[in-house]
Amino acid sequence: MKQAVVKINNYKWWLMLAFVTAFQLLSAMPVVFEDKQASAALVPIFAGLIAVEWAYFIVNRLITKRQDFELEMIAFLLCGTSIVIAASVNTGYALKQLIAVLLGLAAHIVLLIILRNVDTAMFLRVPVAFASIGLLVLNLLLAKVTNGTLNWIEVAGFSIQPSEIVKIAFIFVGAVTLEKLQSTQSLTKYLVFSVTCIGALFLMRDFGTALIFFFTFVVIAFMRSGDIRTLFFVSTGALLGAGLVMYFKPYVVTRFATYRHIWESINEGGFQQTRVLIYTASGGLFGLGIGKGKLRDIYAASTDLVFGVICEEWGLLLGLAVLTLYGFLAVYAIHASRRASSTYYSIAAVSAAGLLLFQAALNVYGITDLLPLTGVTLPFVSRGGTSMICSWALLAFIKSADLYRQNNNIKPSVPRAQPQNTGRLPSTGNNSNSTGRRQSG
Repeated sequence: MKQAVVKINNYKWWLMLAFVTAFQLLSAMPVVFEDKQASAALVPIFAGLIAVEWAYFIVNRLITKRQDFELEMIAFLLCGTSIVIAASVNTGYALKQLIAVLLGLAAHIVLLIILRNVDTAMFLRVPVAFASIGLLVLNLLLAKVTNGTLNWIEVAGFSIQPSEIVKIAFIFVGAVTLEKLQSTQSLTKYLVFSVTCIGALFLMRDFGTALIFFFTFVVIAFMRSGDIRTLFFVSTGALLGAGLVMYFKPYVVTRFATYRHIWESINEGGFQQTRVLIYTASGGLFGLGIGKGKLRDIYAASTDLVFGVICEEWGLLLGLAVLTLYGFLAVYAIHASRRASSTYYSIAAVSAAGLLLFQAALNVYGITDLLPLTGVTLPFVSRGGTSMICSWALLAFIKSADLYRQNNNIKPSVPRAQPQNTGRLPSTGNNSNSTGRRQSG
């Protein structure tokens, strides 16, 4: 632990931010200078992104004296990559993606403020739960079928994906419910809430997001109870439910008909995945160059297939580096959860990191045919406003576990739960080496 404290105290945030800025400028140059008309619109966008990054870190450093910005560095690095890819596909996408980043950053800050006090989260859990269910019901009533799903609703000319917003509520409600109400009854209530959300997603035919929600529920339930038997029964019930859905809704099975058979339908059901594999291989270790790939001409290149675009144009090495960053988020969350001052922060951090990592795995494995293609986005990288906002908000759960830790100046109003011999998450104990006290951004 002493080495970790020394590492934090010696962390040169400005040097890392300079590296991120240099990487973003070098990445943006091929797109900006490719077309003179496009450059006039793109230069302010990339300049605005860099200005926001430096302003965020400098203001935080001056006001809170913080210098531990590792998570935000990763997020901004991935967001810069997202804007470059969006701009290279369609210039008009770049501004929308920048706005999404700004809204996501605002959501991140607001959620960090709310999470300062667990009692506030406890007060909000019921309204948030009902609002989430209402939002999914509204989605079912208003959404039109797009690409076989009912994912999107139009509001004032903007497309919104309610299921992305509900991801935030899913962790918010689950973590605070199982923190404050440590009983079988509380787990049952959250189970009802989870089944309602997942059932709505099945009706929306959004099976990828439904699987993400179920995985997150398993993580949250295990973090609280540690009861393998309970998880076994829950998983068994989920499999039986999925089997019944496929029996009564046979069209569901057709969504996965090409799994492991994409080369047999190279110009039909396996069209996207075969192109991803071919063009990814053609990119080699260092890529063909930004804007020079062929995958960008395939439908959903900047959304579902964005990892393939990175590998083809930026190189396989950078693609692996992106995946490593998601792994770092998970490691960071586990480390922070061990020092968190409340079980709420521990559950929220680990489940949020697990959600991001699992979603990234579904995206990458899906487009490469290692798993069935579910059409989920790659967090922070895929084009999409609601997805970007959700990713930043989930990052706040991970950050809060580190900000509001034991022996910190800011503590939640409820003490951390005492360990029991039930396999529950143990207490972290006193952290006598946490000399670098931090406050909210």
